[in-house]
Amino acid sequence: MHGVVRGSIWSGCLGGLAMAACLFGALPALALDGIVEKKVFEMPSYTTTGGGTIKNVRIGWESYGKLNDAKDNVILITHFFSGNSHAAGKYKADDAAPGYWDSIIGPGKPLDTDKYFIISSDTLVNLSPKDPNVVTTGPASINPDTGKPYGMSFPVVTIQDFVNVQKALIDSLGIKTLQAVMGGSMGSLQAFEWGADHPEMVKRVIAAIGGPEADPFLIGWLNLWAAPIKLDPNWNNGDYYGKAEPKAGLTEALKLVTLQARHWKWADAAFGRKWAEDGKDPKAAMGNQYAIEAWLDKAAAGRAAVSDANHFLYLVKANQTFVTGNGGSLEDGLAKIKAPVLLIPSADDLVFPPDRNMRPLKDRLEKQGNKVEYTESITSTLGHLDGVVNIGKAGDTIAQFLAK
Repeated sequence: MHGVVRGSIWSGCLGGLAMAACLFGALPALALDGIVEKKVFEMPSYTTTGGGTIKNVRIGWESYGKLNDAKDNVILITHFFSGNSHAAGKYKADDAAPGYWDSIIGPGKPLDTDKYFIISSDTLVNLSPKDPNVVTTGPASINPDTGKPYGMSFPVVTIQDFVNVQKALIDSLGIKTLQAVMGGSMGSLQAFEWGADHPEMVKRVIAAIGGPEADPFLIGWLNLWAAPIKLDPNWNNGDYYGKAEPKAGLTEALKLVTLQARHWKWADAAFGRKWAEDGKDPKAAMGNQYAIEAWLDKAAAGRAAVSDANHFLYLVKANQTFVTGNGGSLEDGLAKIKAPVLLIPSADDLVFPPDRNMRPLKDRLEKQGNKVEYTESITSTLGHLDGVVNIGKAGDTIAQFLAK
């Protein structure tokens, strides 16, 4: 898995927190000092865990801070389902908002860029290939063997494939050890996989709002997320490039994601039973909406504008098939993790409920001898999204964990 790193500056468009602000409401406005550069990592080919071949692999990545001479001050950030590598800072000074975890990344912050060199990369099959600040290879990419987009001929990829490509990026920089791998939601899945696949390299695992595998209930929910796309006639079994795209199905899918990532406490406080428009009682006509309905329509349509339906489906599959260690046994996968682990759940998470995921995981890891810390300090009213929006509440815990 040899690759090459190329640098380029990407500007404009919707960054991590700018898009999150659209979907999730007001977020922190202070950004990492300086302008962030989007770089590109390239591999001539990559063989997936399932044996498929992907040619001309390209993923975007960003870094914050400076790599020391020993190359041993590195923290890797892995992103969530609808996210990308823009974890901190801005591409240009007048961007609407900084990267999604800017509250904890920067000089003097828990992930202190005066001390650490922090890397974040776009995954394979990233949800947003239409975002000019995202570089990814997936179904929307051109298959060099045919000169046409892959569509559904793109190989099925796993969370381990995301990690393998990240490992190739890390190797290309001459980095042999990681002070930590940290991610939220789907990013936590990657963090667990890193810990299992490279125990000699990963010194700490920090996982927010996630779990060690996709349990049956989550697999079912992910099936529901994907259903609107497959029911849209424009999806056409994934063959829609150059034609009418399944925009309606993708938008409905993103509405499901957006609502499940929240909590009813947020819905009660933000909307209650308010009407979308004054004088338009939802009881009076089928087209009249409640405020939360109109908000979901608008938020999901904005996200769909930079997303790709096939990429969404491939991400669903990667999450459904996740088991730490990419094997059949969760026990075997967890046994490979040797690093201390910090677990940061949200008490009101409807995607990864702590009682089903991080609380029992804490017990399992402790029984096998891992040092484990557990905090629910990020919890407010946002449910799953507390792990993105309110990660700063766990800042002291994160900083102390990294200092040990």
